[in-house]
Amino acid sequence: MTHFLRDILRQLDELERTLDHLSGTGRSALDAAVAAVRSARHVYLTGIGSSWHAGLNVSALFQLGARPVYLVDAAELVQFAAIPAESVPIVISRSGRSVEIVQLLAKARASGATVIGITNVAEGTLAREAQIAMVVPVALDHAISVNTYTTLALTAGVLAASVVGSFDAGFAESLSRAFAVAGRAIPGWQAQIENSAWLAPRSTTYFLARGSSLGSAYEARLMWEEGVKSPATAMGTGSFRHGPQEIVAKDVRFGLWIDGAKMREQDLAVARDLRKLGARVMLIGQRLPEDAGDLVFQLPEIASEWQFLIDIIPAQLVAERLARLSGSDPDTFRLSSFVVEDEAGLLPKPAHREKP
Repeated sequence: MTHFLRDILRQLDELERTLDHLSGTGRSALDAAVAAVRSARHVYLTGIGSSWHAGLNVSALFQLGARPVYLVDAAELVQFAAIPAESVPIVISRSGRSVEIVQLLAKARASGATVIGITNVAEGTLAREAQIAMVVPVALDHAISVNTYTTLALTAGVLAASVVGSFDAGFAESLSRAFAVAGRAIPGWQAQIENSAWLAPRSTTYFLARGSSLGSAYEARLMWEEGVKSPATAMGTGSFRHGPQEIVAKDVRFGLWIDGAKMREQDLAVARDLRKLGARVMLIGQRLPEDAGDLVFQLPEIASEWQFLIDIIPAQLVAERLARLSGSDPDTFRLSSFVVEDEAGLLPKPAHREKP
């Protein structure tokens, strides 16, 4: 069993523990963060890598609650934006040590902003320097971000929903039920994957989604690059229909996330047309027709805007299986560091020798 698969299989327990943490020892930090966001003139939501994808998931919760936020990649926010005073950047980072995060903290401090840090590592720079630190204590993943991705997304989501007044103990209980049902569904999903013709090494792969699942599509793209070592593309389903559909050809692979409430029939029509054009389609969503795709994952009932917490799991399982089919090692990075702490180049820097 790969370390990647082990991390996937413990994920729902870590999500449940995160919910417990936010209602227990993490409650004071959550309350402080809610108060800061509600009183801010400007709110930024930022991160990089998987943490940026968590921001994509969560931004929809703010927007649906009529609390607009500036969603800006951390590298862009550092280099190409001025942070106004009295603003609140919500900074998501598993380690809290990435170079862009460290630089952003200094920039926010100089501007007089109040930083809310959402991180997994209490010893990281983000946890130590943020005015409000929301530290989610989970065991770090071996390589590819799995538990660090979903637990940070859950924490940021609870913050967003609390700000707009849509989160309470009853809703938390509904999430717990969805986690439990998703855990029981995993063996069935693995059986579907084992013999599915959708999985094909060296395929051209596109991931499409809307709303809070858009981050899931981007996270799947990253897993294909990090784990399968294969290029992939992610974008909004609506954007795909404005030109990119010209790439559709026989045997191109598509992964589509179907929202629980919005644009369902329209996106199922996209899936039908892709298959008519010879593409292979994987669908992930709730209450899906079993014959709507070549590989169909039925999600348990969950509020549609929170579907992102579990709709990434089938894609994780597919990525792990496809990596093994492709002869790739999802537990090892060839070029990437676990934490990127410098800004230049891709290759390791040569060690400097002292002159004798």
